[in-house]
Amino acid sequence: MTTQPTPKGAWKITFLLFLFMLVNFADKIVVGLAGVPIMTELKLEPESFGLLGSSFFLLFSIAAIIVGFIVNRIDTRWVLLAMAVIWSLAQFPMVGTIGFTTLLVCRVILGAGEGPAGSVAAHAIFKWFPDEKRTLPIAILSQGSAFGVILAVPALNWVIINYSWHYAFGVLGVVGLMWVVAWAILGKEGPLVQTAAMAANESRIPYFQLLTSRTFIGCVAATFGAYWALSLGLTWFTPFIVKGLGFSQQQAGFISILPWVFGAVIVLLTGWISQVMLTRGFTTRGARGVLGSVPLIVGGLILAVLPHVAPGGLMIALLVVGSGLCGSIYVVCAPMLGEFTPVSQRGAIISIYGALYTLAGILAPYVMGAVIQNAAAPLDGYMTGFTINAVVLVVSGLLGLALLWPNTERARLAAGQEEAQAKFA
Repeated sequence: MTTQPTPKGAWKITFLLFLFMLVNFADKIVVGLAGVPIMTELKLEPESFGLLGSSFFLLFSIAAIIVGFIVNRIDTRWVLLAMAVIWSLAQFPMVGTIGFTTLLVCRVILGAGEGPAGSVAAHAIFKWFPDEKRTLPIAILSQGSAFGVILAVPALNWVIINYSWHYAFGVLGVVGLMWVVAWAILGKEGPLVQTAAMAANESRIPYFQLLTSRTFIGCVAATFGAYWALSLGLTWFTPFIVKGLGFSQQQAGFISILPWVFGAVIVLLTGWISQVMLTRGFTTRGARGVLGSVPLIVGGLILAVLPHVAPGGLMIALLVVGSGLCGSIYVVCAPMLGEFTPVSQRGAIISIYGALYTLAGILAPYVMGAVIQNAAAPLDGYMTGFTINAVVLVVSGLLGLALLWPNTERARLAAGQEEAQAKFA
C-alpha cells in the first residue's frame, strides 16, 4: 500500500476529538449512574426509567442523518462546535428541582445534539489521515467514550453521593463549555479534503447503491448489536449492580468502570492489530471485517452464560468481558465505509450508518425496563434482558462476518454503475 504523509497537527486534532467524545459519553452515562437516586426521587417504575434511557435516542438518528448531509458542505470544525454548545446548555435545567417530563425533554434535546457526534468526529479525522493510517486514530477517538466513563464515573458518583444527582448534570454542562472554548481556539479543518478538481474527476455513486451495498448493511447490522449492549450499559448497568446484586451506590460507581476499562483495551488492541495486519498485506476483509465481527459472537456467547452462574463476582466478570468485546466493531466500520464511499458523500454515509445502528439505543433500555417490571423478581428480569442481548450480539456478529467485504465493494459498485449506465446509453 502507498504511504501518504500525515499532515502536521493531525494528532493534536485527534486528542481534541478524543476529549470531545469523552464529554459525549460522560453526558450519556450520568442517567444510568444516577439511576437509583433518580428513580427514588421521581418515583419511577423500571419501565418508566427504561423510557427515560430510550428517550435520549429519540431524535438521535434523525439528527445524525441531517447533520451528515450538512458536513458534506460545511466545515466539520463549526458543526462540532455547535453540537458541543447544545450538549452543554441541555444539562443546566437539571440543576434545579424538576419533574420527569423536564428530564425527559432535556435528554431528547441532548440526544439530538449528540446523535451526529461520532460520525462527524470520524469524518473530521479522515481529513487528517490517509486511508491506510486511519484505524489507529479512529481507535483513539473511540477511546474517548471509554475514558469518558472511566474518568467521569468516580467524579460524578462522588457528586451524586455527597451533593445530589442534580449537580452532576451541572458539572457536565460546565465541562462541555470548557471544551467549546478549547476547540474554538485550537480546532482546525483537516487539509485532506476534496478540491474542486478532485470532485470533477470523482465518480459519484447513487446513494441507493451505497446504502444497499452488503458492507454498509453488514456494518449497520454488526454495530446495531454492539450498540444494544452499550446502551444497556449506559442505562442499566449501575442499577443492576445496586438493585440486582445488592451493592451500595458507592461500590457500584467503581464496578461500573470495569466494562469500560476492558473495552478500552479491546478497542486499542483492535486498532493496533488491524493496522499491523494491513501493513503485512492482509486484505481489509480480514483486517477490518473479520476482526470486528468475531468478538461480537464471542461476547454474545459469554453473556448467554450469565443466567447459569451465581450472583456475584463471576456474573460481573462475564458481563464485563462479554459487553467489552463489542468495542472492536466501532474501530473498523467507519474506515471500511470510507474505503468505497466517494469523499463528497462520505460524511452523509457515515452519519446514516450511525443513525441506523443507534436505533438500538431506542429499543434496548426500554425492553430491559419492561422485562424487569414484568419479571417475578428483579434479578430474573435482568437475566432475561441480558439473554436477549446475547442473542442480538451473536446474530449481529454472524451478519457482519457474512457481509463485510470492503476490499471488493468499490470495484463491485463501480461495475454496477457502469452496467447501469450502459443500459441507458
